[in-house]
Amino acid sequence: MTGVDRSIPEFDIEVPVVVVGAGAAGLAATLAACDSGAGTLLLERDVVPYGSTCMSQGNVCAAGTRLQRENGIEDDAEALYRDIMARSKGTADPGVSRTVADNCGPAIDWLVDRFRIPFRLDLSWGGFFGHTVNRLHGVPSKTGKELHDTMMRAAEAAGADIVTGAHVDTVYADAEGRVAGVRVTRADGAVETIGCKALILATCGFGANAGMVRRFIPSFGEAPYYKYFGHEGNEGEGIEWGMALGAAVGSMDAFQGYGALVESAGVICNYDPIMNGGIMVNLEGRRYSNEVKDISAQSLNTLQQPEGIGWVIFDDARRATCEDLPEFRELKALNVVRTAGDARALAELIKVPAEALEATIAETQRMAKGEVPCPFGREFTRNPPLSGRLHAIRTTGALFHTQGGLKIDGTARVVREDGSPLPNLFASGGTAESISGSGCDGYLPAAGLCTAITLGMLAGRAAAELVGDAAMADA
Repeated sequence: MTGVDRSIPEFDIEVPVVVVGAGAAGLAATLAACDSGAGTLLLERDVVPYGSTCMSQGNVCAAGTRLQRENGIEDDAEALYRDIMARSKGTADPGVSRTVADNCGPAIDWLVDRFRIPFRLDLSWGGFFGHTVNRLHGVPSKTGKELHDTMMRAAEAAGADIVTGAHVDTVYADAEGRVAGVRVTRADGAVETIGCKALILATCGFGANAGMVRRFIPSFGEAPYYKYFGHEGNEGEGIEWGMALGAAVGSMDAFQGYGALVESAGVICNYDPIMNGGIMVNLEGRRYSNEVKDISAQSLNTLQQPEGIGWVIFDDARRATCEDLPEFRELKALNVVRTAGDARALAELIKVPAEALEATIAETQRMAKGEVPCPFGREFTRNPPLSGRLHAIRTTGALFHTQGGLKIDGTARVVREDGSPLPNLFASGGTAESISGSGCDGYLPAAGLCTAITLGMLAGRAAAELVGDAAMADA
C-alpha cells in the first residue's frame, strides 16, 4: 500500500494547512504558518510526542546569529555553506545547503525573539567535526525534550490546533499530485478525513524501516551487528507518500550514526571525554580508529569490531568534562561506568587482555607527549596524557537518523525529478533531503535539528502564503 489514494472523499473537516509530525520540524512549520496568519492543524501519531527531537541533546547549528555576535564569534551563511560542502566532500545538494545556510541563523533569531525559545550558545565548544567556528545553539538543560516542550507550548500559544494520537495513514491527491487532504486513525480506532489546501510532511526519516535501510543504506542495513537507536515511528511514511506522488529523492544513503551508544542503558556516552583525550578500544584492548575524526562514521568503525563493541577509556581529568551532563549522570546512576586504579586493573574489570590495554594506554601517552605519531592520524598533543585512575564504558555503534529524503526547493516545497514543484506539498526535517551529502561521514554535528527548524520555518511560511493566495483567488 502506497498510502496515497487518488479518489478524493467528502472530508469530515477542512483546514487551510495540515502539518504531519510534532517534532522540531513540524513545530517550526506550525509556528511559522500560524505566525503568517494561516489556520494550522498539527497531527502527531503518538499520544505523547517523544520522537527524535526529544531523544536528541537539543543542539542546533546555526550561522550568523545574534547570540554568536554577542559572544564575539564571527560567522555567516557563506562560512557555513563552505563547511557543509567541505564536510560532505562536495556531495551535499548545493540548493538545499545554500537554503539552510542562508536561513538557519534567522530561524534561531526568530524563535528567540518571537517565541522566547531559550537558546544559548554553548561556549565549551570551538570549531569541531567540520564546523570552523562555534555555532552550537542549545537550551539550558542540554536536552531535546526541553527544546521540544518549549516549542510545543509556543505552538499552543500561537493558536495552532494540535491533535496527538492521530496517525496519518493516507494522503488524498489528484492525478496532478495536488494534495486534497489526509486520513487519520485515532488512538481509539476512530477514523477521520481532513481536507487541506497545503500539506507539510515532517514525519522524520526511515531509520526504523529495516527494508528501506537495507535498500538505501546497505553499509548499515547489512552490517553484522546492525543497531538502530531512534524513534520507532521513523518508518519513512512521509518519504514514501512523496515518492508515490512523483517526488524526487536525494542523499538516500546518508545517515547520522553514533559510535558510542551504551546499548544496555539506552543512553549515549557523551563524546566530551574522547574529544579531550580519551580513547576507544575493542575487545582485544586495542584502538581501532581516529576516534575524533567523525562521530557519525565512528558508528561503522565500532560495529566492525569483534561483537560490534568499543570501550570508551578516560581518566579523572576527562571525566570532569562530562560529570554534569544529563547522559553521564544517568550512566552513573545505572552503574555502567567501570573504574580502576590503573590499566591492568581496568583490563581485568572489563575483561580485555591486560597486556594489550597497558600497551595501548602507554602508546597514547607517548603520542600525547609528541614522541610517536598516531597510526590513525589523530593529533594527541593538544591534551595531556591519560594518567592515574581510569574509567571505561562499554558502547556500540548505531544508526541514529537517516539524512536522505524528498527533494525540495528554496521554500521547502517538494519537487519532481525535473525540478518542477508539486502543487501544495512541503517537507521538512528528516522527511526532506538534508545537507550531509552521501554516506555516513558528511554529517555536521547538530545539522539534524538545524535542517528541521530551518526547513520547517520555510515550509510553514510558504504554505501560509500559498493558502493565502488561494483564498484571494477564490474571493
